[in-house]
Amino acid sequence: MLSLTSLGGAGTVTGSKHLLEHDGRSILVDCGLFQGQKALREQNWAAFPVDPAKLGGLVLTHAHLDHSGYIPKLVKEGFRERIVSTHATMELCDILLRDSGHIQENDAEFANRHGYSKHKPALPLYGVRDAERALEFFSPADVHKPIQLPGGAELMLRRAGHILGAATAEIAWGGRKVVFSGDLGRYDDAVMRDPEPVPEADYLIVESTYGNRHHEETDSTEALGRAIERTVQRGGTVVIPAFAVGRAQALLYHIWKLKQAGRIPLVPVYLDSPMAIDASEMLCSHLDDHRLTPEVCRAACAVATYTRDVEDSKAINHNSMPKVIISASGMATGGRVLHHMKAYGPDRRNLILFSGFQAAGTRGSALLGGAKEVKIHGQWVTINAEVKNLAMLSAHADAEEILRWLGGFKRPPTRTFIVHGEPDASETLRTRIEGELGWSCTVSTPMRRYEL
Repeated sequence: MLSLTSLGGAGTVTGSKHLLEHDGRSILVDCGLFQGQKALREQNWAAFPVDPAKLGGLVLTHAHLDHSGYIPKLVKEGFRERIVSTHATMELCDILLRDSGHIQENDAEFANRHGYSKHKPALPLYGVRDAERALEFFSPADVHKPIQLPGGAELMLRRAGHILGAATAEIAWGGRKVVFSGDLGRYDDAVMRDPEPVPEADYLIVESTYGNRHHEETDSTEALGRAIERTVQRGGTVVIPAFAVGRAQALLYHIWKLKQAGRIPLVPVYLDSPMAIDASEMLCSHLDDHRLTPEVCRAACAVATYTRDVEDSKAINHNSMPKVIISASGMATGGRVLHHMKAYGPDRRNLILFSGFQAAGTRGSALLGGAKEVKIHGQWVTINAEVKNLAMLSAHADAEEILRWLGGFKRPPTRTFIVHGEPDASETLRTRIEGELGWSCTVSTPMRRYEL
């Protein structure tokens, strides 16, 4: 009997982990950190629901931490099998997982130094060495080429759009074909290619991040340009919290287009995130994953001043001239962008410009919900700056685009499971799939075992 259990990424948009089991063997698809609300983050510290040492393998759809960030902890607890992903995902994880380990260590050290943790001493979930050890288990695979997994399973990866290396995963096992969407990208995106269709599946596990929403049909470059111009005209600075992988590179491209059009020729642009800088430098070495020509790719990545050094990052906030600062993290949950929000948030001339989904419990969600104060580094910061979200810059497919991708199947799956969404988004998508496509559809319940 083949079975599916969602250990994370069900009922929420974070912590994606989906367990396939057959004939005493198991394969994990994605292994993400829980992020956002404290109750979710605390799940990262709970005992893993199955023995990591007994997992037969791990398939990774893409590199974002809500899909990959728990891997070092899994290896720390005994996982020793192959981690299969695309080549670009493996390279991005080399950046992201090391950085995540570094942040975990720094947070623990800061908590111990300032004595605000209830744990004595505070310990990191994992460290840089744990991340480095996890990277040794990665085994990259080409898209469109079937490869064998443990226990007789066969894997086929196809491009999913979204970010560099993102893939859908088709796993044939026990006489059944199970497809995981991972995170689906946008159609007709300015940078990334369209998500590739999948012809058939017996069972489908599909994300629902934007399952109840429709992205504005507004030109992204134009919307970004208006926001920057409006802010600069009043003498302000634009602070853009951006995901280091994917969103930051898309923003560079749109800003390059604005400068090419003469819209913001003299406005300085800073990319203040070492991880985003590394990911941007990767963009031009994976041309098959996106639409940009080598020349445009190089030009777009050169549009910003890169600031790796901490002192250079601090110096940006001492410059009173109008400018654009792109910095991680995308939901303002951590990173250098918090220092820029502290510096520029109190002044009404400035703009804090979000560029996509903001999970419940994050500072980004609070600010877009109308909060006039947020707590940063233990202090309450008044936010008088304009706050705006350009949701059309999201790398996630909206409800219409998810349904468009589902339309690529030549026959309905026996059953479709909806995951990776807030409850309302998942339920709305379920209703639409059943009503418009006539498919059998279930919103996955966390930790429930479904027989396939």
